[in-house]
Amino acid sequence: MITSENDVFDPGAFLAKVGTGKSISELQKGDIVFAQGDVADTVFYIQKGKIKLVVVSEEGKEAIVGILESGQFFGESCLNGRRFRVATTVAHEASVVTRISKEAMARMLEVEPKFAQLFMMHLISRNSRIEEDLVDQLFNPSEKRLARVLLLLANFGKEAQPIDIDINQETLAEMIGSTRSRVSFFMNKFKRLGFISYNGTIKVHGSLLNAILHDKSAIVLQDERALCVDDNSGP
Repeated sequence: MITSENDVFDPGAFLAKVGTGKSISELQKGDIVFAQGDVADTVFYIQKGKIKLVVVSEEGKEAIVGILESGQFFGESCLNGRRFRVATTVAHEASVVTRISKEAMARMLEVEPKFAQLFMMHLISRNSRIEEDLVDQLFNPSEKRLARVLLLLANFGKEAQPIDIDINQETLAEMIGSTRSRVSFFMNKFKRLGFISYNGTIKVHGSLLNAILHDKSAIVLQDERALCVDDNSGP
């Protein structure tokens, strides 16, 4: 399938079709797509849902290194010669993914320029995100890392209206490299300041984004103001 310059390329429709080297898989929450150490010979595209990336150290310590959403690729490292998977990928919710063999992917990148452009933009975006995550882990305190993760998961800056987040505190703790008790403390703090609200799912408010953009200490300062208000509101 080769498109002309005037055609509007729809990656969802293009990748939703079963063909040589391509197949569609419907996943339930908790289903493993591939496991750490498996042979790497397939690229995946998320049509619907979310996929969680998990890495386990030699000591058996598990860490969630990312949650991918619809419209994203994963497993693409097989294209640069990597033979085995370095992470386990698990359906974070009911999902639909397209499986593309390494050979079929190489062929599609060669004959479909618009698809190749889409994939290149994915790689650039992924690389930028990795760099941002590294800086975040090295220089930001866990409280600010949690705020950033919540904003990313809520699609701030991407969607007209931020989405509700269905994720537990243990998963958030693994994502920011902290403990569940610390995450619980910060979540209660964010809620008290009006940055988030939650009742089963988490709703992130724009005030959280403003707090971390305008002043890296804004969260702490506003918390101190809130405590002062609380102290002065008694009988």
